[in-house]
Amino acid sequence: MAEASAPAIATRQPRFVILRWLKLRPGAAHALPVIAFLLIGFAAPLAWVIMFSFMPERSFSLLNEPTLDNYVTIFSGTTYRSFLWSLGLAAVTVILLALICYPIAYGLTRVFGRWSTLLTLLFTIPLFVSENVRLYGWILFFIKNGVMLGTLKSLFGYEGETWLFTEGMIVLGMVYVYMPFMLFPMTLGVSMVPNETRDAAFDLGASRWQVFKEVDLPLAMPGIVIGFLLSFVLAVGALVEAKVLGGQRVIPIVHEIELAFTYAQNWPLGAALAVLLMLVVGTLVMLVLRRFDLDTILGRR
Repeated sequence: MAEASAPAIATRQPRFVILRWLKLRPGAAHALPVIAFLLIGFAAPLAWVIMFSFMPERSFSLLNEPTLDNYVTIFSGTTYRSFLWSLGLAAVTVILLALICYPIAYGLTRVFGRWSTLLTLLFTIPLFVSENVRLYGWILFFIKNGVMLGTLKSLFGYEGETWLFTEGMIVLGMVYVYMPFMLFPMTLGVSMVPNETRDAAFDLGASRWQVFKEVDLPLAMPGIVIGFLLSFVLAVGALVEAKVLGGQRVIPIVHEIELAFTYAQNWPLGAALAVLLMLVVGTLVMLVLRRFDLDTILGRR
């Protein structure tokens, strides 16, 4: 028995010697592959983009003299409108998603019972279809003489203009596309509210509004916050909705970044726009998280 275990002990000794040399605990050593993956796949490209944002206009090398000309170009032009459009559309989308998804999440958790699984599946199925295909489906629905206007014309003689290529259609597309990303975290948050706590509040004479304000909403807040942040970050980076349903009536900031990196061949300007977008979104996210207990949101206590 001792002879059989001797080779295993011998093979383990070098590993622990390496850990001692690196002054790492086994848990930290096991995390090294994940840390290396994050450094190579996330931190390194991000650092590359940040460095490129300080390069001269239309340069493709990091060996040039750093400059702030790209940021001066952004702040001296009208690019701020794209930032405002992206942030405004994302904010409207998140507000509408919250108003739509909370009643659905409440129903999935407490009302629909055995039908909850079927309804959840119905909300999940669109995720298996390409976003472009779904948005072009909306074009066929709203286009002049399409499904909706064609039906209204044949039934009631309604001669209306298409609703496409407006800001409202962009918001509709964003609400439709990002609904699951708000609904599922919110459903998880609503399911975290114990029925016993709600029953106790009702027994103490609380009204439905008081139970919602003092019990349901605070206890479901971790899931609601995650849904808000996830939907907002995705909506700020929305591009296809503005192109397909908006007909480029609105130019979001991600479209400006795409144009800088492709047609304009101005990588430093595109990198500067991307850095500013990350700073704006990151600052807003951190301001929101400061109002909540991050450990509670992540389920650590």
